[in-house]
Amino acid sequence: MEKVSENKSFGGLQTVWKHRSDICACDMKFAVYTPPQALAGGTPVPVLWWLSGLTCTEENFTVKSGFQKYAAEHGLMVVAPDTSPRGTDLPGEHAAYDFGSGAGFYVNATQEPWRQHYNMYSYITEELPDAVFGALGGDRARQGIFGHSMGGHGALVIALRERRTYKSLSAFAPIVAPSQVPWGEKAFTGYLGPDRARWEEYDATALVISGHYFAGDILIDQGTADQFLERELRPQLFVDACKEVDQPVTLRLQEGYDHSYYFIATFMADHMAHHAKALKS
Repeated sequence: MEKVSENKSFGGLQTVWKHRSDICACDMKFAVYTPPQALAGGTPVPVLWWLSGLTCTEENFTVKSGFQKYAAEHGLMVVAPDTSPRGTDLPGEHAAYDFGSGAGFYVNATQEPWRQHYNMYSYITEELPDAVFGALGGDRARQGIFGHSMGGHGALVIALRERRTYKSLSAFAPIVAPSQVPWGEKAFTGYLGPDRARWEEYDATALVISGHYFAGDILIDQGTADQFLERELRPQLFVDACKEVDQPVTLRLQEGYDHSYYFIATFMADHMAHHAKALKS
């Protein structure tokens, strides 16, 4: 692993790393905030994974969200990976903002030419944790996950499918039912093919309906002025599914907020406290 950058922040360190991913068959970058409690040594700190949305890299969250202050206060290591493989230059990979580069959708692709590189699900759940815990520390027994939009989709799906790994879960404006919205239909057709049964493996609403359960309350914040609310996000679909099976979920509709990082930064303190409570209990 190669350290790309390092900056001191709220007594901790914000770093960016590059490593070779075997699962994605390319070089990948990810950001890590190490809180001052971890730098002081002693008991390993909990680790919180952030998954970003369409068009983002590992940088957007680290620069715009303001999470470092709260991570330092709660003693949480926070890891933010990139959103797709990079440098592969597949045909059509850079043609649209919502498919290909910057839009991995946190799935393992089964279709050509994507299947060799676009394996973000396994990268996030297997390879990257091994790299982080092996080189940078953190408590593997205390992990949480959250994200925004496409990353909120990824966080919900991963936590529901890997429920023994993650102890806390939240999302900002997540795509909760990708099988039923244009963003998801486009991505899933391209990465997974036309068989919609395969899509359900990466659809949080479908997973809840089929019996997947997260052992804890799921916090979701959604802005009412979000330009993608009705067409792409549709959080009520997930909430209704959770009610049917008694899955605890808290949906907070935030009046006047849009889809941007201004929205995320406004409610970041609440989400960090939500995770700290679960991870440190």
